[in-house]
Amino acid sequence: MTELKSIRAFLAIEPPESVRKAMETLQNRMKYSLSGAISWVRPTGIHLTLKFFGNIAETDVSRVSAAVGPVASRFGPLNLQVRHLGLFPDSRRPRVLWLGLEGDLGALKALQQEVDQELMRYGFPREDRPFRAHLTLARIKSPRGLSGLDRVMNKGEAYEAGRFRAEGLTLFRSSLTPQGAIYSELAAYPFLSGGEFTPGKGI
Repeated sequence: MTELKSIRAFLAIEPPESVRKAMETLQNRMKYSLSGAISWVRPTGIHLTLKFFGNIAETDVSRVSAAVGPVASRFGPLNLQVRHLGLFPDSRRPRVLWLGLEGDLGALKALQQEVDQELMRYGFPREDRPFRAHLTLARIKSPRGLSGLDRVMNKGEAYEAGRFRAEGLTLFRSSLTPQGAIYSELAAYPFLSGGEFTPGKGI
């Protein structure tokens, strides 16, 4: 029997280069204030994730496309603004430092819910955590020895990384290497009037 190859995959909105550059600039500014066990996300790794699948079979990409493509095509482009700092799970146990989003959040949440429901119909497990739209700046490995966080968070309202128009969803493959994760596009699902549907690209 042939063993099915598995891939690590997630579904996301890809921010434009201008937003990634602005976030990289913010990261560089914060590095002067923050010290401790912090892992900064590389600009190429910044995504607005709607669904993390973990490991799935390569053959599952077609099922993802069958579920996600029709849902995405029912939504128009989303206008989003990246601003305001936040922490997961909270300031007492900080693990993730992120920038939030403003704009068409009602439509974004509806999109995420419809995608999740449709994926359930195709046999994928439902998300067990509430959706919170964000772009990750850094992961805090341990709060011990962490300094400067309060100072950074006090200026949280002032941090922003621009506006962008999201025109579709992308299914990404995440390949783990010693140098970090490498991301490649598996399939693209445009919103209404957002481009060409490309199921299974990259397989």
